[in-house]
Amino acid sequence: MPTFDMNPYDGDENDYMPQEDDWDRDMLLDPAWEKQQRKTFTAWCNSHLRKAGTQIENIEEDFRDGLKLMLLLEVISGERLAKPERGKMRVHKISNVNKALHYITSKGVKLVSIGAEEIVDGNAKMTLGMIWTIILRFAIQDISVEETSAKEGLLLWCQRKTAPYKNVNIQNFHIRWSDLLLFLLSPDDPMTNLNTAFDVAEKYLDIPKMLDAEDIVGTARPDEKAIMTYVSSFYHAFSGAQKAETAANRICKVLAVNQENEQLMEDYEKLASDLLEWIRRTIPWLENRAPENTMLAMQQKLEDFRDYRRQHKPPKVQEKCQLEINFNTLQTKLRLSNRPAFMPSEGKMVSDVSNAWGGLEGAEKGYEEWLLNEIRRLERLDHLAEKFRQKAATHEAWTEGKEEMLQARDFETASLSEIKALLKKHEAFESDLAAHQDRVEQIAAIAQELNELDYYDSPSVNSRCQRICDRWDALGALTQKRSDALQRTEKLLETIDELYLEFAKRAAPFNNWMEGAMEDLQDTFIVHTIEEIQGLSTAHEQFKATLPDADKERGAILGIHNEIAKIVATYHVNMAGTNPYTTINPQGINAKWDKVRQLVPQRDQALIEEHARQQNNERLRRQFANQANVIGPWIQTKMEEIGRISIEMHGTLEDQLTHLRQYEKNIVNYKPKIDQLEGDHQLIQEALIFDNKHTNYTMEHIRVGWEQLLTTIARTINEIENQILTRDAKGISQDQMNEFRASFNHFDRKKTGMMEAEDFKTCLISLGYNMGEAEFSRIMSIVDPNRVGVVTFQAFIDFMSRETADTDTADQVMASFKVLAGDKNFIMADELRRELPPDQAEYCIARMAPYSGTDAVPGALDYMSFSTALYGESDL
Repeated sequence: MPTFDMNPYDGDENDYMPQEDDWDRDMLLDPAWEKQQRKTFTAWCNSHLRKAGTQIENIEEDFRDGLKLMLLLEVISGERLAKPERGKMRVHKISNVNKALHYITSKGVKLVSIGAEEIVDGNAKMTLGMIWTIILRFAIQDISVEETSAKEGLLLWCQRKTAPYKNVNIQNFHIRWSDLLLFLLSPDDPMTNLNTAFDVAEKYLDIPKMLDAEDIVGTARPDEKAIMTYVSSFYHAFSGAQKAETAANRICKVLAVNQENEQLMEDYEKLASDLLEWIRRTIPWLENRAPENTMLAMQQKLEDFRDYRRQHKPPKVQEKCQLEINFNTLQTKLRLSNRPAFMPSEGKMVSDVSNAWGGLEGAEKGYEEWLLNEIRRLERLDHLAEKFRQKAATHEAWTEGKEEMLQARDFETASLSEIKALLKKHEAFESDLAAHQDRVEQIAAIAQELNELDYYDSPSVNSRCQRICDRWDALGALTQKRSDALQRTEKLLETIDELYLEFAKRAAPFNNWMEGAMEDLQDTFIVHTIEEIQGLSTAHEQFKATLPDADKERGAILGIHNEIAKIVATYHVNMAGTNPYTTINPQGINAKWDKVRQLVPQRDQALIEEHARQQNNERLRRQFANQANVIGPWIQTKMEEIGRISIEMHGTLEDQLTHLRQYEKNIVNYKPKIDQLEGDHQLIQEALIFDNKHTNYTMEHIRVGWEQLLTTIARTINEIENQILTRDAKGISQDQMNEFRASFNHFDRKKTGMMEAEDFKTCLISLGYNMGEAEFSRIMSIVDPNRVGVVTFQAFIDFMSRETADTDTADQVMASFKVLAGDKNFIMADELRRELPPDQAEYCIARMAPYSGTDAVPGALDYMSFSTALYGESDL
């Protein structure tokens, strides 16, 4: 089955009117398409012009004077246009065509690249474009099927009309109508099919024959605009036949509404019946009040009721709501469609369902209250039993392990602090034991109440209560026995504890002193001067003087420890641990004391070696400073002397150059002293010396100063050489050069060897220049091309010599090129090769831009822009 592309446009399909731009974009129209458009558009115009008793023969010729064009618009629009011009002159024709185009524009049509002059001149492409625009506006634009655009509406109409034909699938207006009619009429003879269709349309539908069958059958892709024009005529011819279709649609719509309403009525009746039946079955279940004997059974009833509330009732609530919504929706639709209101069957009104629902909720509320009361009744017994179990379990958990704890002999190996802690812990236990007395009494009272209420599990409750009371009595006896043993042990350990405390108080600071001493003796020191190492040596000697007193303190601390050992042996005290107040022991004190005595002579040797190293560093500092304090000022002095030479005017430029070169030689001969200083600096770096109080000069300062000195002397010599070259090339006398230097020095207010822009401007004014800001900006662009903001003496000389010398200008070069070109505004390559040397001619040809003036000829070159570029007034 063939498929045809309906949309040759790449843009938005909903914006159809911009197709008129096609004539502007497609500069050349396909000959076959142009032929089809001529025939179709001519026939379409004549189908309307014949109503006014006229017609056209040649579409681009007959509309040139604008008269028939205005008449065509009046016929198809039914409106009167402005009065046409009857003259035969071109201006009259343009006026008439403009009136027609203005009318088209007033209808919201955008004309692109279509002007009155093209129509008057008989431009076929523009004339066809204008007619296509008129066809779009007055024959196609208003076509709309189901709120689609004009093109889509016309396409949809074609698709609907050909829908019954299974072999036809229209997708675009490039379809070859021979293919379409081939399936509609006969698959064997496309030419006959088309001619038959065209003849029938002309005879019975009053549609003129707009194309010949040969035009379409012989074209692989017929013109879309011609086809759309032809098809739109069929659309308008058949539009009257849609009235019957509209009537049928109205009847179908009425019947569909009626059927929908009947279905809604049936749905309401069924939903109401089902809902009432469910209510009838549910109410008896909610009214059942048979009690249960156990809490478990009543909880199951409550769970069933919760399932009813969570699972069974919510869907029915939704059904009841939906029933009311459906009823109201149905009544609204009946009222809007002028139908009588709906009356449900007896007993199935919305009010009947609401009443039944109210009875359901009443039964539901009573059932819930009964369930809760029954649960509360059973809950009391369960609560007492659970309370007994919880209190008994809590008490049993608390007593677990208490007998073993009270019988423990842990105090025999405990320290004094541990004994005191055990005593406090035991006192806390006694308080806890007294507090639990109330719980034991509560357990006995609950057991008595359960017995009185004939609780079904009373025997197990009584047995458990008796075990709790017996165990309680045993705990009281063990508590008193442990209290006595703890108090006896506490008194024995207090004496030892006092000695431990005294040992800790004296051992801690002594131990800290020894640790600090070891850290100081082993600490690596970093010094940079002799004074610093001497300070360390003095502090070390002071430390050694304190060692005898420290040894006496060590003996006293060890004596306390010996006394503790004597008491332990005498009274057979079982010492389970070490001193609770400190981790320091005699062994540690002796070991650290021995370490301190070993480190003292090592420190002595390290201080002696460092003192010798600092003496050598001081020697290196003085050696570097003695040289740097001479070289640094020497470099500064030479820099100042060179600066004075460059701005003073003593002697000729050659004399100044000779003087500077002698300075350069003297400076170069000074290089060995710089190298010697570099060697001293390397020794300082190797010795890790970072400061030198004997000089303010660093090696970096010396290096930078030396490099600046060499650069300055070289740059100054170069400037003098350039001044000599400028003087000789421009013919400047020595007096003029001195005058230039005097002016420059006078206005170099900061004495930097460079004039700032404002100083340069003042200098020019003093020399007689009368200029505005634009002229000064031009001069600055010459003397300061890099836009630094200052003017050097060399740039000043170049400018002044240029102003006073006879030099070529861009205008003079252009005048010379004009002579070579024979007074033309351009020049040819042959003329350049004839008049100039070969290498210079090729240089000009390669760099001259093509001439673009109105008098240009092929190969013309622009010598004017080339000339200005030579002098920096434009870009090459």
